[in-house]
Amino acid sequence: MNQEQLHAFLTLQRIPNLGDTSIKRLINRFETPRQVLDQKKQVLLEVDGIGAHKLKEFYNKNHALEAEKELRFIEQNNISYSSYLDPEYPERLKHCIDGPILLFKRGTSNYEAKRVISVVGTRKVTTYGIEFIRRFIEDLAPLNPLIVSGFAYGVDINAHRAALDCGLETHAVLAHGLNQIYPKIHQKYVKSLESQGAFITDFWSSDNFDRTNFLRRNRIIAGISEATVVIESADKGGSLVTADIANSYNRDVFAVPGRPDDLQSLGCNNLIKSQQAQLITCAADLIYMLNWNIENTFKPVQKQLFVSLSAEEESVFNFLEKKGKEQLDLIALNCNMPTFKIASILLNMELKGVVRPLPGKQFELA
Repeated sequence: MNQEQLHAFLTLQRIPNLGDTSIKRLINRFETPRQVLDQKKQVLLEVDGIGAHKLKEFYNKNHALEAEKELRFIEQNNISYSSYLDPEYPERLKHCIDGPILLFKRGTSNYEAKRVISVVGTRKVTTYGIEFIRRFIEDLAPLNPLIVSGFAYGVDINAHRAALDCGLETHAVLAHGLNQIYPKIHQKYVKSLESQGAFITDFWSSDNFDRTNFLRRNRIIAGISEATVVIESADKGGSLVTADIANSYNRDVFAVPGRPDDLQSLGCNNLIKSQQAQLITCAADLIYMLNWNIENTFKPVQKQLFVSLSAEEESVFNFLEKKGKEQLDLIALNCNMPTFKIASILLNMELKGVVRPLPGKQFELA
């Protein structure tokens, strides 16, 4: 996309009452944003869903001037950008009817990751929640997912930190322009995140920071990912809105259960109870439910001389020692554990250098 096209997109984006869905409808009719801006009012009114109210400020020349200022900010600060028509725009977000027409990005990573997971939850995360996030992302790390969150207090920042610690790419979706960081206390994570991920937003540098921005931000978090995981939430909160949006996009939603009397788990428990989210208790649950192919994700690891195995791993080890090599489902049957649990155990054991995968979901001792 050249600068002329970007300027036209920015101008359309700045017009009040003309949201992303309406702009896409107009571009679909007239092919380019520049051609949309060149149309007369009567021609625009012929497009379904475009009424006089949406066009009230359409011909105000100030919008083009404001777009010019934002264009200069983008150039001066080396901001990456893409429209929903560009091949580099997130593929999953293209299928969201209200997805942003433009995305702005600052950082090193792109949107090409095959496995993208959004992790959201309360700002008042508990010690249990922090530990679950750390363990959950550590266990997902061998599958190299991209972790998306909102860079807010609580669950968000802990998800970003865990991803960074595990060497995973992570994207922070902001509810404001790329000229600021909120909350300011998270400024210390900016360099690490930019070098191992990216900040993304559809807000301008001139947009006022407002609480309502978080709702608009949440549609990107829900739409850009394969699944949304809610870790701790009160009975009301932005993470529940994100889960609702994800459901509207026909994306998988998972929630971590908590005690019935735990206020920070009410939202998660209600999502599960109302069948708006699937219950997960570990990374293996998510791997199993998303049908991720784990056989092709193993990497050779130097076998350790003295390996510490858990009781469950000992059970799997003993069975393989007797049989030599067996199918995943048969190991699960003989060890009396669910298949998804065995998949997680084998993943950990392979990383320890104890087992190795074979074609056709078979495993043997290394």
